[in-house]
Amino acid sequence: MALPHLTDEQTRTWTRSQKDRWWLETVFRGNMPQLTFRAAVTGFLLGGVLSATNLYIGAKTGWSLGVGVTSVILSFVIFRAMARLQLSKDMSILENNAVQSIATAAGYMTGPLISALMAYMFVTNTVMAWHQMLIWNVVASILGVLVAFPMKRRFINDEQQPFPEGRACAVVLDSLYPHAPAGGTKNLDAAGLPIESDAPTDGAGVDTGLFKAKALAWAAGIGAALQLVVATGYMAVLQISLLGTSKATDTLKKFPERLDEWLYTPAKDAAGKVISWVPNISGIQLDKLGMTVMFDLSMVGAGGLMGMRVANSLVIGMVTNYLVLAPLMIMNGEILPKNFKKIAQADGTYEMADAIFGRAHLTNTWCLWWGVSMMLTASMLGLFAKPKVLLSAFSGMFKRREVNEDCVRHIELPLWVSFVGVPIFSALIIWLNHEWFGVSIWIGALSIPMIVLLTLIAANATALTSTTPTASLSKITQFTFGAIQPTNPGTNLMTAGVTTEVASNASNLLMDIKPGYMLGAKPRQQAWGHCIGIVAGALASTPLFYVLFLWNRTADVSIEQHVSETWAVPGALQWAAISKVIEGMGSSPAGASLVQTVDGIQKLWGVLPVSAAWAMLAGATIAIILESARLISRGKFPISAVAIGLGVVLPPESTIMMWLGAAFFATMEHRYIKRVGEFGWRLWVDSKEAVCAGLIAGWAIMGIGDGLIAAFLPYPSETPAAQVEVVPTSPTAATTVPTAANH
Repeated sequence: MALPHLTDEQTRTWTRSQKDRWWLETVFRGNMPQLTFRAAVTGFLLGGVLSATNLYIGAKTGWSLGVGVTSVILSFVIFRAMARLQLSKDMSILENNAVQSIATAAGYMTGPLISALMAYMFVTNTVMAWHQMLIWNVVASILGVLVAFPMKRRFINDEQQPFPEGRACAVVLDSLYPHAPAGGTKNLDAAGLPIESDAPTDGAGVDTGLFKAKALAWAAGIGAALQLVVATGYMAVLQISLLGTSKATDTLKKFPERLDEWLYTPAKDAAGKVISWVPNISGIQLDKLGMTVMFDLSMVGAGGLMGMRVANSLVIGMVTNYLVLAPLMIMNGEILPKNFKKIAQADGTYEMADAIFGRAHLTNTWCLWWGVSMMLTASMLGLFAKPKVLLSAFSGMFKRREVNEDCVRHIELPLWVSFVGVPIFSALIIWLNHEWFGVSIWIGALSIPMIVLLTLIAANATALTSTTPTASLSKITQFTFGAIQPTNPGTNLMTAGVTTEVASNASNLLMDIKPGYMLGAKPRQQAWGHCIGIVAGALASTPLFYVLFLWNRTADVSIEQHVSETWAVPGALQWAAISKVIEGMGSSPAGASLVQTVDGIQKLWGVLPVSAAWAMLAGATIAIILESARLISRGKFPISAVAIGLGVVLPPESTIMMWLGAAFFATMEHRYIKRVGEFGWRLWVDSKEAVCAGLIAGWAIMGIGDGLIAAFLPYPSETPAAQVEVVPTSPTAATTVPTAANH
């Protein structure tokens, strides 16, 4: 049935008391089961799984994927199947909404793990204790919930802000439960329960929901099955444990994860040396530049969700960085090989055939900077180019308050909880930052008001667009408090980390409450559900973080090198890079030269290559032009400056697979968009998000399992040649490369 809503005129002219009375009489579903034990347990478990997948995808791409609709479909299917087996009753529409609140809160708990906290480990080369990470994450998240609730009555009850993603979730729930009892106090019985209708439990909406669920399940199954034959860990279990393969003498057989190996394997001899032509630029093998093609269906699904505009922009960034700038900087001596000190000759030159580069090394030493510059500049311009968003965030603070009776006080979270809780949890996070990260108490206290104001801006942006600009907002606190105390990386990273976590949880809580408001749920119970999700996400993602990223690290390898060799972690690399520049600026002795020479390369403060600084300036200029074009065209401009910058720091194999996914789903959508009702339309148009989510979930969950096996079960390398580290690029690649000092 159609969801009741106010007209634009009613939204503008009615008082908040009138709107609350309308909601109570028209939408509120009374004591319908909502945050029940089974809803809490289901949300807790689904949230744990989905937070794990978000950690996996976030480490690969730097993004967090919305899990609300996915959790709705999964919980609906689980309990519909259990009901048909007479093991349980169907969930009510509000129980399912509670599940998505819990699961969504859990899914977003991975943000600091792959940004501020990981960056802190990179910069200090110190592994945080697991309990510190878990406690810090939970405290900062609950602070976000407490900050959000005073905003709820304004953004949702009074202004009726759209929160597009939350509205979409409500529409999906309404379609899955087309015969749910109507809301409103006039439709409640003596016990406060909605009066049930005699309508059948099945219908077109249910059929659509079940079709999407089947599409998601099939996609997840395909993704999981293909990950099984690609993943080394599972093949190790099958071939070593089950088939009795000898670990000492035999090599694992599996489907190759790298799809471009056929270009390189025939060109190598038994020792792994290249004896014939392979793809190269100026004598540098493309795979040495990080240009490889990996089979990864989770990236195909992510590409389907992002669309062609973002995917094309990623490719522009990838090509410009890895095929143009990186080779140019190598040939000009601005990027030195990872093994430079071992292969450098007396005059400072080296043989290209002996050089080892790799994507992570190129990114960390030079390429990262211009990509970060583009992302940061475009994000900040996009934020401050919309003064209405900024002004409207504060306009409600100065409105005259109504003195009418509060008719929804009994179901809203009391404001005193926030008024008491915010100071308590602010004091807690200030103390934690001081004790564990060395942030001065007065700096921590000074950061809280700024964090609350930035959270207000973030929540307003989320209300209008479903996009939370935590990345750009966090940089305000990182630069501000980094300038106050530049020599301590904990100051700039952890104040910015609190900004990210508080703004993210506050905005996502409001996003979660929007479907509950549209469906007649009790907001107080949704707040409790969000807190359950916070605990679920922290418990699921924290131990997994250590297993996936920090297990089997040797003492002679830095944390940053250990992690970035396998994972893209663009968020953490970006945060760490900015922190290093801030620290370098603060640690330079008085009177020291601004430009210092390190290994023959001129660097600002001994950290940032001068050539990279010029590239940052160029990147910022290009970002301003592209972002201005996007704003002027109201989003119709076909290139995204943020995505170009992201294409610089993402592994090329991820970018390539995302582009292929975006192209495939765009082709299928174009083919079936006008054939409404056909199977192809239902699968590739109406269920596209479900198919993409299934590919991501199936591949990611199996990938997590493979990571666990890799952490606890030793197994041999895929090929003996994989252990050969130094290989020449081609018979004609004996190129002597000068360093910057030779120019």
